Amino acid sequence: MRTPNRPKIICHMVTSIDGRLHPSRFTVPAAGIDAARLRRHYEEVTEGFGADGWMVGRRTMQEIVRAEPRSASGPGIAGREPFLGDRRGRPLAVALDPHGRVNYPTDDIHGDHAVAVLAESVSDSDLATLREAGVSYLFAGPDGRDLGLAMETLGTLFQARTMLLEGGAGINGAFLKQGLIDEFSVLIQPAVDGLAGVQSIVDYAGAPDERPGAGQALRHTHTETLEGGMVWLRYAVEPAPGEG
Repeated sequence: MRTPNRPKIICHMVTSIDGRLHPSRFTVPAAGIDAARLRRHYEEVTEGFGADGWMVGRRTMQEIVRAEPRSASGPGIAGREPFLGDRRGRPLAVALDPHGRVNYPTDDIHGDHAVAVLAESVSDSDLATLREAGVSYLFAGPDGRDLGLAMETLGTLFQARTMLLEGGAGINGAFLKQGLIDEFSVLIQPAVDGLAGVQSIVDYAGAPDERPGAGQALRHTHTETLEGGMVWLRYAVEPAPGEG
């Protein structure tokens, strides 16, 4: 259940009709359908949410930043208190990065302010490197897995009220398992992937008998067919009947 300080979390993703994650693998649009128009739908829908920022996993953020490793010029940071950089009113670009592996040359991610969600076990020198780049950071417990704690801090420290969760699949699965997704917003592209084993938009790495969505139910709230045949679906996540 959502607490007063935790932001609303909307898992906002694009998928093929078979639920796959990677647009580079999708079949091409049919004749007369503008591929660029299909791609623009995602950002247009994103802007309509009026969110305070977006969240991705470490690998996704590394692909966005693409920077070489750097080291701090000063001493390490021994404390494990959250650090709030100079946001200057910008949206938040949050990376779930327990081991502090993303290399940030600055705190600016395409005009948004970078925030790292870390494990308390991250090194003192990594914290100093983040501070020197102006990157804010907060903690998700000793091993970086307490996402509920991290989201509470995000809401309290940054006054974030709505955040978009934009993958990858493993991060989406971790949020689902911890009951932290409040809504799914899924844009279904008129395309198919088709290969067995390719990641879906939610991939929780658990035991065969685990059910990461247990205790949760989806309530349909919106369906819209967009230009080019892309379909936008929205579902609110609520406690399963008898488990509220």
